[in-house]
Amino acid sequence: MDDVSTPLLQELGHRRSVTDLLVDRAAEAPDHVAFRIRSAPITTREFEATVKQVAKGLIAHGVTAGDTLAIHGATAYEWAVADFAATWVGAIVVPIFDSASPTQVRHIMADAKVRWAFADSEEKRQTIADAIGRPFHETWQLDDASIRALIEDGAHVAEDELDTRRAAAGPDDIATLVYTSGTEGLPKGVILTHRNLIGQILNIGADYAEIVHDQGSTIIFLPLAHVLARALQLICIAQGMTISYEADPKNAIGALAEVRPTFLVVVPRILEKIRERLAGAADAKRLGWLWRDAEATGIAWGRHLERRQTDSTLTPPRTLAVKHRLYDRLFYRKVRSLLGGRIDYLLSGAAPLGATVNLLFRGMGIEVIEGYGLTETTAPLAGNRPGNNYAGTVGPPSPGHTIRISPDGEVLARGIGVSPGFFREEHNRDAFIDGFLRTGDLGRLDKDGRLTITGRIRDTIVTAGGKTIAPLRWQSMVEENPLVAHALVVGDSRPYPAALILLDPDEAAYLDIVPPSGEATIVDREDLVARILPSIRHANLDVSSPERVKRFALIAADLSPGSDFVTPTMKLRRSRVLQDLAPLIETLYTHGHSV
Repeated sequence: MDDVSTPLLQELGHRRSVTDLLVDRAAEAPDHVAFRIRSAPITTREFEATVKQVAKGLIAHGVTAGDTLAIHGATAYEWAVADFAATWVGAIVVPIFDSASPTQVRHIMADAKVRWAFADSEEKRQTIADAIGRPFHETWQLDDASIRALIEDGAHVAEDELDTRRAAAGPDDIATLVYTSGTEGLPKGVILTHRNLIGQILNIGADYAEIVHDQGSTIIFLPLAHVLARALQLICIAQGMTISYEADPKNAIGALAEVRPTFLVVVPRILEKIRERLAGAADAKRLGWLWRDAEATGIAWGRHLERRQTDSTLTPPRTLAVKHRLYDRLFYRKVRSLLGGRIDYLLSGAAPLGATVNLLFRGMGIEVIEGYGLTETTAPLAGNRPGNNYAGTVGPPSPGHTIRISPDGEVLARGIGVSPGFFREEHNRDAFIDGFLRTGDLGRLDKDGRLTITGRIRDTIVTAGGKTIAPLRWQSMVEENPLVAHALVVGDSRPYPAALILLDPDEAAYLDIVPPSGEATIVDREDLVARILPSIRHANLDVSSPERVKRFALIAADLSPGSDFVTPTMKLRRSRVLQDLAPLIETLYTHGHSV
């Protein structure tokens, strides 16, 4: 199958601006609890009133339609208020990751010609001020005091003026300028229109109505500068799902126990961490052998549930059913309790999720819906659905989208969520072909129209023997090992593939492995090699002979969000790693550990 389409479920109708989503919801259910912040409920009516008051404050300070306004801060309720208030007056919101480096902030501020900004700390305010070498209007603090001050400043602005400003926006006006995470060089600004956002929110909401609904709740952990978290926030507001926020990972477990959400959006690493902690806790109690059988049972049960989607008459083997009941009492229900006890579904995005991790959680009673999208597609381009959920794939296209596979295997996209282009015209030269966005990802469509991502074009390796390798599958399998943060296959113009194994920072710290002066360094410990080697050998068995890695090295490096080697969303900056670690790669082929 070369291309597949999913029709729209909902048209934009009367909606011209993202703010219409809030206005419609406030008219439909004004007293519904839209947010729960520090245990305090905030209704849709209260949120709308605050947004309008802050919008008046922005007007009083001179913010006009088409002005670019940055928001630089951690995930929080005030972020949502600032986002909607700026959009209400016609400003173009430019989100900046909380962990962005000063260099990245300077680049975005200058590239987008930012005129106004919100920042959640004095340090960030100063970074923004230092980044601007031309007249700049004002930076407000993202806190209660500054919000109240803005509200007071706008008290004299007439309601009619506010309504006029909101009504001026049209579906094809720019709503936000979102900068890519910068895996290859400096971030690029992506134009997202009101049509992109409204179309996605209405259609994803309709497609996943059993997941996102007004009886449910969620906690947003991801940075709101990320298009996935921002889209989630908009869907929840439009559909009536109660939102809480938690930006600090250290507080995540406590927040889950308090809020008890019905749905979460996570990145794969969170699920892998939970799996690792379960194994570690079992080992500490000398029950590792029992957990390993429980894990295998969970994966087998998840696979059984997957098969039942096409044949509801299937029954599990008696031994599997007995084991599943036993391990549910011993392990699985504790995992569900850890996540708050009410989770119906998890949505995993932003990076590939290993099929066995997906099946394990499903087998433990928490179904994981994996999806795929880009900043340039306003988040979801494809996604599995309840009842049509298959591990290892990212599902069929989202409503209103067409996915095409080019002759070279590249995933191409067209539809309601696809951006009209990049902010800088020079970035559009090779971005589209025949009206389709070039995603840069390699993939295939199965006979049922489900998409599987097989690699990234820029990551493709051509060995000295002329063999072309897409290393994503091998890397993803090795990254399931709890010690591994990233596995990076190298081998361009080399006789065979080799790999750099970047150690998980938390595990490295636990093992007292600290890179000297923060620089990447080889870790030469036989105990760690012994723990990682089985994962490498297992991955080698799953690929063809020319794709098998023959040598590897363990690397300790700074992998904090937004650092040299990873983006704020923890994606690996492959080109930067290859550049900075070139000397290590040279020695890898002579002194690396042999597989």
